[in-house]
Amino acid sequence: MLHYRLGHPSFVYLAKLFPKLFINKNPASYHCEICQFAKHTRTVYPQIPYKPSSIFSLVHSDVWGPSRIKNISGTRWFVTFVDDHTRVTWVFLMKEKSEVGHIFQTFNLMVQNQFNSKIQVLKSDNAKEYFTSSLSTYLQNHGIIHISSCVDTPQQNGVAERKNRHLLEVARCLMFSSNVPNYFWGEVILTATYLINRMPSRVLTFQSPRQLLLKKFPHTRAASSDLPLKVFGCTAFVHVYPQNRSKFAPRANKCIFLGYSPTQKGYKCYSPTNKRFYTTMDVSFFEHVFFYPKSHVQGESMNEHQVWESLLEAVPFSHSESPPTELSTPMPSSVQPAQPTNVPSPVTIQSPMPIQPIAPQLANENLQVYIRRRKRQELEHGSQPTCGQYIDSISGLPEENIGEDRTGEVLIPSIDDSTLPIALRKGVRRCTDHPIGNYVTYEGLSPSYRAFATSLDDTQVPNTIQEAFKISEWKKAVQDEIDALEKNGTWTITDLPVGKRPVGCKWIFTIKYKADGSVERFKARLVARGFTQSYGIDYQETFAPVAKMNTIRILLSLAVNQDWCLQQLDIKNAFLNGDLEEEVYMEIPPGFEGSMAKNQVCKLQKSLYGLKQSPRAWFDRFTKVVLKLGYKQGQADHTLFVKKSHAGKMAILIVYVDDIILSGNDMEELQNLKKYLSEEFEVKDLGNLKYFLGMEVARSRKGIVVSQRKYILDLLKETGMLGCKPIDTPMDSQKKLGIEKESTPVDRGRYQRLVGRLIYLSHTRPDIGFAVSAVSQFMHSPTEEHMEAVYRILRYLKMTPGKGLFFRKTENRDTEVYSDADWAGNIIDRRSTSGYCSFVWGNLVTWRSKKQSVVARSSAEAEYRALAQGICEGIWIKRVLNELGQTSSSPILMMCDNQAAISIAKNPVHHDRTKHVEIDRHFITEKVTSETVKLNYVPTKHQTADILTKALPRPNFEDLTCKLGLYDIYSPA
Repeated sequence: MLHYRLGHPSFVYLAKLFPKLFINKNPASYHCEICQFAKHTRTVYPQIPYKPSSIFSLVHSDVWGPSRIKNISGTRWFVTFVDDHTRVTWVFLMKEKSEVGHIFQTFNLMVQNQFNSKIQVLKSDNAKEYFTSSLSTYLQNHGIIHISSCVDTPQQNGVAERKNRHLLEVARCLMFSSNVPNYFWGEVILTATYLINRMPSRVLTFQSPRQLLLKKFPHTRAASSDLPLKVFGCTAFVHVYPQNRSKFAPRANKCIFLGYSPTQKGYKCYSPTNKRFYTTMDVSFFEHVFFYPKSHVQGESMNEHQVWESLLEAVPFSHSESPPTELSTPMPSSVQPAQPTNVPSPVTIQSPMPIQPIAPQLANENLQVYIRRRKRQELEHGSQPTCGQYIDSISGLPEENIGEDRTGEVLIPSIDDSTLPIALRKGVRRCTDHPIGNYVTYEGLSPSYRAFATSLDDTQVPNTIQEAFKISEWKKAVQDEIDALEKNGTWTITDLPVGKRPVGCKWIFTIKYKADGSVERFKARLVARGFTQSYGIDYQETFAPVAKMNTIRILLSLAVNQDWCLQQLDIKNAFLNGDLEEEVYMEIPPGFEGSMAKNQVCKLQKSLYGLKQSPRAWFDRFTKVVLKLGYKQGQADHTLFVKKSHAGKMAILIVYVDDIILSGNDMEELQNLKKYLSEEFEVKDLGNLKYFLGMEVARSRKGIVVSQRKYILDLLKETGMLGCKPIDTPMDSQKKLGIEKESTPVDRGRYQRLVGRLIYLSHTRPDIGFAVSAVSQFMHSPTEEHMEAVYRILRYLKMTPGKGLFFRKTENRDTEVYSDADWAGNIIDRRSTSGYCSFVWGNLVTWRSKKQSVVARSSAEAEYRALAQGICEGIWIKRVLNELGQTSSSPILMMCDNQAAISIAKNPVHHDRTKHVEIDRHFITEKVTSETVKLNYVPTKHQTADILTKALPRPNFEDLTCKLGLYDIYSPA
């Protein structure tokens, strides 16, 4: 047990720590198969005798990586720094090797501050990350000599190389014995560092590195943690504090022990059930029970418990050579050890150290099963991030605080693995290697917004009236809706006249949230099936405007730059306020048919949701009410209403059916508006803008992030792709979509529904704009090739479900439009693809990717047509800004990467090349001459709109994604 606790050290070292255990016994006679698997090596070179030096006079360093599997922070590398005098080791995880220079500078500052010492010599291998200009300059300025090994001569950097091997040996022992998933490798490496620094070393005359360091600097003891050691990966029960539980709730959470905190005096534990990390001292350990079932290397059965049997019998309960520890009493055989969420089979414990292979069995659960694709590539499994990062506590380097509020308890989305769909594929049925919890976390959110985000996931919405009647809250919501309709005089019950056909109806259920994220009310809405209406009989005109998403994004950019408020109102039963002129009959609402006679129907007196004329009737009524208050209706967007006061303040209203956004700096006028609307309609004040049309709005001092996280997670769940392997880009840059003669057709309805969902998602995700535009061109006859492209977009969304638009405060007050074209990029008809994206005050507000309607004869022509579309968009944006009171004499800045197109626009030449695009040429020339537009050349590598015209390789794609202002506040990294 002690051999396991201490990370499988040599038995010679163990004999030094516990001599009583080895009385009349030769340490060399003991063997451990785990150690053989983890530490087996070739014969080593003769060692050079150790020559002590002054502390920190010589520091050895080496970089390990890249790891095939990323941890949860996205790191693939780690760098070690080893003090030659004490052999104390510091380990830092890295995303890229280029971080070595910055980490060393921080490490050097820590050495100077904590130990009042200076590094004189840095010894490393010949890797290029140690020879960057910034690091070389830093070493020269601080008088630090850099000694590197010769090429292919690792023996010259033997201390660091051997230390990396030592770390990996201990890490493999910890992983093999505990059977933790590979995505915990970061925690394992850092725990191995923690243990090695506390283990005796032969070169230090069997003193531990930490012991030697504390002799030199005893004052650093207070800054480091000394906790009784526990078996890595064992089962731990973390106490649940009273404020976090009810009286009959469990008082502890079942977790896995993952190491020691560098910044708090506590153990690090992780609960796969509720996806949380805990750092606490209030924890009980079952050290003889590993959280994950045993899975031996190469599938062999190992009986190491037989080797340890005699040793364990002789282990005393306490001894003077080490801090007090406890040996856990074996649990009764009826106790079941912790299981990972993907292997729910119970196992009976028969010995202190379970070693028998475990055969997983499926639990009694209603699992969703689907068959999605036939191709072999779907069966691939990739890397998984791990669940955190820490540095050995004696390093003294604090962890960067990313979120607004961070405690010792880290929150990860509570998505139960047992409810995820399992695919029917060849081979053994298994759960996903890519759980969605690896790609979205709430760790960086403030407590209030975290509560709001999690509440969106917690409450289930019924799909039928029968499901709703089983839940009291939804049953009450249905009755409230019926009462409101009858109170409003929406219908009268009558017999169906001869020759009339009633319109059907159905129930729609949704949840309204308060500003703090709590449930405001359960909402049931009765909707007419308006698609059964006939033009000229039961409806006439139907058009009614809704707010443009582009206008909303412009408003968000202005609001964040001018510190305007953003509030939300909801008009309850808005369509019931519209007057109905036609004679319309509707069936009795579902769930209430039994209380009516057989031939009775509802004769509608008021408009109702779902009727074709209802939106128009409601908007006409709402517009009349708002205009009475002195608001002016926008002409660029008819759903925008603005009122300016004499003091220069503004009140802004924008409406999307019955959802209203209020903004501006005239708070008094906004309060009057709320009061007046409440007198005319039944209004719900939802407070600050948080959730609008499926878009989540998070606001802080740094800016506003608009995302569709829940929409993406719901889409992945509905398509059975929550467990799919993620990918870095939405489209393959080496492959273009076409029409293959031998391609197999797929279900057109399913394809159209998926693409439709993606089109709505692109309102906050310009990074998928081109991909969605490409797949939407095959709606009429999709094939397996096109469906594979849709699945790839979903796999990309799995990688970044929480990514959204980031609106930040800037000093920029310009309107910038980037336009680009991919000449003859479509392999079917050789038409070009236009793309533009516009920025208002430094924030992305509009974008578009669209195939051109005609074939362009040259790249200049394709770019010219794209330029004309971009100018039209810029002019519309200027109109919206003027209506919002943001007038400016500055021209629209058009960014184009084609010199020929710019030359044609500025000079009336090249008649042969432009005579077939005369309208566009005269239009652009007119705007340039009037100084409405200013054309600027931008190099192709800085052309932001390039992401909207073609599929790009990963480096270019990620660079342009950052330039678009996309940010992921839910990212675990």
